[in-house]
Amino acid sequence: MDWQTPEDTVPSAFITEADTRSVIGKPPATGAWLEGHPVGNRQFLSVGALDLERGGRLPSVRVAYETWGTLNAAKSNAVLVLHALTGDSHVAGLPGPGHPTAGWWMGNVGPGKAVDTDEWFVVAPNMLGGCQGTTGPASHSPLGREWGSDFPFVTIRDQVSAQVALTDRLGIDRWAAVIGGSMGGMQSLEWAVGHPDRLDRVAVLAAPAESRADQIALNSVQIEAVRMDPSFADGDYYEAAEGDGPHRGLALARRMALLNYRSPSELNDRFERSWQSDLSPLGGGGRYAVESYLDFHGNKFTRRFDANSYITLVEAMNSHDIGRDRGGIVAALKRATATALVLGIDSDRLFPIENQVLIARHLPNNIDGTEATIIQSGFGHDGFLIEDEVVGTHLRRLLEQ
Repeated sequence: MDWQTPEDTVPSAFITEADTRSVIGKPPATGAWLEGHPVGNRQFLSVGALDLERGGRLPSVRVAYETWGTLNAAKSNAVLVLHALTGDSHVAGLPGPGHPTAGWWMGNVGPGKAVDTDEWFVVAPNMLGGCQGTTGPASHSPLGREWGSDFPFVTIRDQVSAQVALTDRLGIDRWAAVIGGSMGGMQSLEWAVGHPDRLDRVAVLAAPAESRADQIALNSVQIEAVRMDPSFADGDYYEAAEGDGPHRGLALARRMALLNYRSPSELNDRFERSWQSDLSPLGGGGRYAVESYLDFHGNKFTRRFDANSYITLVEAMNSHDIGRDRGGIVAALKRATATALVLGIDSDRLFPIENQVLIARHLPNNIDGTEATIIQSGFGHDGFLIEDEVVGTHLRRLLEQ
């Protein structure tokens, strides 16, 4: 098993021979967590049927989640942490059986950290349509096989509806805070606007009020990269032998995404024009170091993710529009009542800071008035996962309100 630190949470680095050896062998048809795999720290709750925003119905939804800390008697110290596109419920903890990577936010969630689990009861679910235990395309449908191409279209609002159902099953009337970054930030904003009576505080980190044409365009080529892989088989590839699944298309989509998650300056400063080996890339059969970096992480990604889930979740991101059927973005934001932190990253080229500036200008009860909190980072969009100290400082400000 590929037990490693998730690439989103660390600076870019040269790929070593040991790294390369760690992903030798054929990838499985899907990197999804499947029944019979080690459970790890996951817990599961069935939340019943779910009617979907754009039509269709999931007859039964199961949510995988993890918890840290202790829920107090009044159930007033619960914090919901929502992951980004390729994250999961494993926010904190070491890699091991059931968890191929270490927790993706260990620098900010734990005893004595910004989200102090000695004080707060933290819940982190795997989102609807994901592939790490919550109902998604790799889950079994009522027909007794994987949903595959039959899995319905889901939106950010549908994912939040599943989280609301989980909240009800946990017996939590109101979250002390809902915190999310990137795609999780879309969901936390949806919580604040769509369910203002269910949360006291909200953190929207490196996320927009809507997915715009630029982001949709970037997402569309990633989706096409997966679908063009002949082994994708129109989404019904789960019986394929190791090495015969759509890993090439999924790896290519991941490489494209990584370019959006990191800043040009980080890649330039780290790799420059370095070669990966003694072989020259100038016609000598060698490779540039940055090429090997992207290839390695694309390859690694296929061993922990599912191609159908990737398409499902990217399309859900494209659906994000907080103002849809609510009179537009400004009117929608005014529905929120939670004390808010809106944080952007100056080098973010996926969701540039004008996205957070717009939210902060119109979101009531922002702790910085009408201003967004903008942090400086050389890491681009992934800065909210890497810059633990500075992001943690602002999370503490919110939680102390």
